[in-house]
Amino acid sequence: MKTKAVLTEQDVTRLLEVAKELAHQRQWAVSVCVVDDGGHPLGLLRLDDASPLSAYIATEKARTAAVGRRDSKAFEDMINGGRYAFLSAPHLQGMLEGGVTIRHDEQCIGAIGVSGVKAEQDAELAGLAIRAWREAIAPDT
Repeated sequence: MKTKAVLTEQDVTRLLEVAKELAHQRQWAVSVCVVDDGGHPLGLLRLDDASPLSAYIATEKARTAAVGRRDSKAFEDMINGGRYAFLSAPHLQGMLEGGVTIRHDEQCIGAIGVSGVKAEQDAELAGLAIRAWREAIAPDT
């Protein structure tokens, strides 16, 4: 039997708080969603002026990254590279850049999805939130 880490309520809260702070610094009206490794939402934050659709897209980006075990941009790149069959992949509806996996001990334990600004900015914000969270839980790594 294997043992694996899971995201706690405290982890989810910290990820959302950091993402919110970073988005406010950049004046980005975004939605942020954190999911577990099965793509189930653990926390969602829609900032003021973020479109209602961005909350749905952030959730789907996070879900796609978690279930697919890779950042959602990888799927977007596959499709843009001609692998159109991925458009019919079940349960992967957020195949746009902005969903980033959260890893611990080389295992995917969840993902964070961001939507509301340019795709590369969504991914940047997600990555920065994960990095800040990781530094807070293990400052010496």
